[in-house]
Amino acid sequence: MEHIEKVNEIYKSADLKKNNNNLHNIKNINNDANSDSIKNIMEETADSTGLKNSSNESADNRSKGNISEKFFNFNFYKVDPKWRWLNEIGKDESSTEFHELLKVANTKMKVRTYSTIGLRHDSEFMIWSISSSLENIQVFTTKTYSTILGKYLEPTCTFLSLTRKSIYSNQVKLGFENESDPPLKYIVVYPFIKSREWYLLPFEKRKQMMDEHIKIGRRYPEIRLNTTYSFGIGDQDFILAFETNDLSMFQNLIMDLRETEVSRYIIKDTPMIPCVLKNMDEIIKSLG
Repeated sequence: MEHIEKVNEIYKSADLKKNNNNLHNIKNINNDANSDSIKNIMEETADSTGLKNSSNESADNRSKGNISEKFFNFNFYKVDPKWRWLNEIGKDESSTEFHELLKVANTKMKVRTYSTIGLRHDSEFMIWSISSSLENIQVFTTKTYSTILGKYLEPTCTFLSLTRKSIYSNQVKLGFENESDPPLKYIVVYPFIKSREWYLLPFEKRKQMMDEHIKIGRRYPEIRLNTTYSFGIGDQDFILAFETNDLSMFQNLIMDLRETEVSRYIIKDTPMIPCVLKNMDEIIKSLG
């Protein structure tokens, strides 16, 4: 229990730090006599990244729609083979300890665990964290390494992104927004990069191609899409995470999307990493 209380104290400290930073930022903005120039700079930045809309709902509407932004963090781990030599008592204690850590973390943010064992050579499981606080994600990751299991973990891949409303359609609802819906059996995670030529196209031209793209996606209502943005905080443009109960159906969707005009502008959409939803007890038992 002492371990869990320490975790709670660290989370509280992270929350307080974030709130103080937010208050400081608000004061700076309110004291700036030339707030119009700040707005202009933001709009110019949005335009240069291809995010500015040619209609009236450009930077202002995106800011309003992004008030409840969330950080997505996908952490993939490989386990040291020495773990398999740990006695069963140690593994049971590890399972209990990690379960308690996840229970505390889920009071501060949303955390899901997935197995990739046998599906990838470079990882055995993945932890998906969703939080409005980047600091909370760091606290959770730090405490992960302090557990018994954490001593045997090697991170092999990490993706960080932010939620934003689509500039092409206000009808797109992302999977994570349906909080009352239980998670689906599989998730496929991959980075996504478009060419600079794409962002230099007129907005209406891009929207026309994206309408075709979105239309195909709507043929598969049983597949949940989670598109998040990594501009400025990751090596990729986007992180895509598709949830599904049927990987064959997901494969059909990807094959259909390959035939759209948008695909001409895709530079990278690999690695595509399939993951199976499992609780941490099951994952730990599967590690041998």
